[in-house]
Amino acid sequence: MSEPVPLWLDCDPGHDDAFAILLAAHHPGIKLLGISTVHGNASLDKTTRNALSVLAAIGKHDSIAVYPGAARGLVRPAVHATEIHGASGLDGTTLLPPPPPDRLATCTSPTHPSAITAMASALRDAAPGTVWIAATGALTNVAALFAENPDLVAKVKGLTVMGGSVGDGFTDAVMGVVDGKPRIGNYTQWAEFNVLIDPEAAAAVFHNPVLAAKTTLIPLDLTHLVLATKEVQELLLYGPPTERGREGRPREGRGRSDLRVMLVELLNFFAGTYRDKFGITEGPPLHDPLTVAAILTGTEYEIPFYDYDARKPEGADRKERFSVEVVTEGTLEDAQERGTQTGRTIVKLLPPGSEGVRIPRGLDIPLFWKVIEECCESADQVNKKILSKPAN
Repeated sequence: MSEPVPLWLDCDPGHDDAFAILLAAHHPGIKLLGISTVHGNASLDKTTRNALSVLAAIGKHDSIAVYPGAARGLVRPAVHATEIHGASGLDGTTLLPPPPPDRLATCTSPTHPSAITAMASALRDAAPGTVWIAATGALTNVAALFAENPDLVAKVKGLTVMGGSVGDGFTDAVMGVVDGKPRIGNYTQWAEFNVLIDPEAAAAVFHNPVLAAKTTLIPLDLTHLVLATKEVQELLLYGPPTERGREGRPREGRGRSDLRVMLVELLNFFAGTYRDKFGITEGPPLHDPLTVAAILTGTEYEIPFYDYDARKPEGADRKERFSVEVVTEGTLEDAQERGTQTGRTIVKLLPPGSEGVRIPRGLDIPLFWKVIEECCESADQVNKKILSKPAN
């Protein structure tokens, strides 16, 4: 059995970030080195608190440290997606525990290492070419890490990013329509939120040829294929079918654990938004944990991601790589009110054999959900052990 893949998770919890944390912390093929938080779905203070709360919910608050990062973009003010994720960043459930007071005090202490310091230390302490970084929010922390430590570009194994969008029928995903025109982004017609709120950071990453060649981009075109349908929600709430027949486990109560109920409540919180804005009616998409799943490529735990165009004659024989240009001109107001392309990711297919950004067009979705459920079960077992311990 191979060694677990070392991973650093940079995130802005955020409903779907909770699933990324669950997968990173409970997958047997991943060794989560630490979590850094960034502005985005909510303020940095709230995303940090939310990360601590999610770790508490999955029984990992004592083993995984959290490091607050950037509270705003490299050159732009902070923008928060409260209309999607609510005032707290994790609205929609009463089952999320508060941050453990001792952990909150530690990670907000002036003596606690910064996100950049902690990320750099994790990379320097590991063997070269072993550590992955998964970024599920704005790329502010990641861009700052490599700007301050350019030698680490050569040392990192790879970078996975949830962000951006391609459009033009890159996949069969539903993307929605704005004023009668096909939508490409989610926050504006052209731009995806994570890139839009710090396009300069995204440009620093994607325009670096060495880093780009190590990067896997998970765009909206892919995440909008991974929907939390009714059947998926049943799987997460009650576990997989058993030998009792096609109906599976008895559907008793709201779910097998408070954790499972909490996760499904988080999924459903923004289901209405995706139904009304994008026309996605089967269930809400799950974005962020795909960045974690993608680091398992090439391991015994691989969840296949398809980095080729099955519609082309060469099919799987041609592995696609892309250049990604980020539009940095304009302001958020320009993008929202005047239709500018600020924050857009312009993707171009490179000639065969070229090095560039990997952008999968698909993945094994049933296997992905199966693995998410297995991580729910792992978290349930950890929580049972914690609850069974006698109080001191």
